[in-house]
Amino acid sequence: MSDKFDVVVIGGGPGGYVAAIRAAQLGLKTACIEKWLDKDNKPRLGGTCLNVGCIPSKALLDSSQKYHDAKDTFGIHGISMKDVAMNVDTMVDRKDKIVDQLTSGITGLFKANGVTSFEGFGKVLANKKVEFTAHDGTVTVLETENVILATGSVPVNIPPAPRTGDIIVDNQGALDFRAVPKRLGVIGAGVIGLELGSVWARLGSEVVVLEAQDSFLSLCDQDLAKEAAKIFKKQHLDIRLGARVTGSQINGEEVEVTYLDAKGEEQKQTFDKLIVAVGRKPFTDGCLAGDAGVNLDERGFVFVDEQCRTSVPGVYAIGDIVRGPMLAHKASEEGVMVADIIAGHKAQMNYDCIPSVIYTHPELAWVGKNEQELKAEGIKFKVGKFPFAASGRAMAANDTDGFVKMIACEETDRILGCHIIGGHAADLIAQAVIAMEFGSTAEDIALTVFAHPTVSEAVHEAALAVDNHAIHIANRKKR
Repeated sequence: MSDKFDVVVIGGGPGGYVAAIRAAQLGLKTACIEKWLDKDNKPRLGGTCLNVGCIPSKALLDSSQKYHDAKDTFGIHGISMKDVAMNVDTMVDRKDKIVDQLTSGITGLFKANGVTSFEGFGKVLANKKVEFTAHDGTVTVLETENVILATGSVPVNIPPAPRTGDIIVDNQGALDFRAVPKRLGVIGAGVIGLELGSVWARLGSEVVVLEAQDSFLSLCDQDLAKEAAKIFKKQHLDIRLGARVTGSQINGEEVEVTYLDAKGEEQKQTFDKLIVAVGRKPFTDGCLAGDAGVNLDERGFVFVDEQCRTSVPGVYAIGDIVRGPMLAHKASEEGVMVADIIAGHKAQMNYDCIPSVIYTHPELAWVGKNEQELKAEGIKFKVGKFPFAASGRAMAANDTDGFVKMIACEETDRILGCHIIGGHAADLIAQAVIAMEFGSTAEDIALTVFAHPTVSEAVHEAALAVDNHAIHIANRKKR
């Protein structure tokens, strides 16, 4: 093939497909290579996020939450329901339909924007050439001026619990259970483990989460972590910290897991299904020729600067294969930034304002610095907190767990971070992200008019509480 492109993107996930669309919008002749095949061996765009990650997990989370509400909480609203049942096949089929709609939608967007799609594997060669290997084995070398590596990440495997059939599974396998397991084990109390554990716990599974770390959700503000631990315990998620898995043995249709508990004593637990969710690692295997010139660190991440340039001019890398959090929205915005830079525009990303979310119920969401980070850095700060239990709208919705915590600089009042646990936290955090992006102070938020009654008023009240001016809770006494 003699076609020459301005940009070739390797990877069609949320970083790659967004980068390809943006580049094409800017008038660049763009191609995107994606290797994903679905369970029917059909090519799919969207990568992990749309196919087996963000989107399908949220479909199951929403379905399972609606079942839980109908079964256990509708009564408080005066709604009587008898014999509520969950058809797991229907739930999973609905999830698959949503995935199909969205991945097909990207195909349509590529056509609308003039992006050329290649189905197969891409490898960066020397001199910015890209080797494309189609699924049938046909090899073609593509000529291009710029390459964007967006190959994403894959689940980390651990030797004590190797994936085996449909009993020991990763996040992908956990999305396709066709029956509710009576006893479900989850290795890892991170985002994926908590979300998938929540899905099946709501549907009736006895869920045990084995977490090797001695602290719970150590990366987020510990006020949130402590509140989440209390709530998850009430939801019958049995989270065992300091639990280091040492082995697993499949016996028929069940698996026996051996682990050392927090005291170092050996324990055994039997499950019907076991989900391994111990994190993800960058996928760069086979993506770079030996003479490509792109440098990796010891963990397989691609070295890039603040604008995602690699060590080779004209070759960029974005998303899960570079520094920073492994988040779809971070990858997407990096894709936009890189496309803009290639087109000759000035572009920069603010890595201090990337929100993180855990989509349990209640949701956890945060942006910026947390309290323990600020203390470690010696930065003086002030804190405002407002509980959803004092929110009229949250009361009306019977969703009063959690709070909003806002942190501001003691000297300048500039917002340094915001941390939310509660209903709609994933949507509420955007208010704090926008405020921080514009360099707002807590007073700026306090002086802003929020609609009443809304749960967003909790953000307003937390900002007021930073200076002990909250209206709908008693403020702490000044020293």
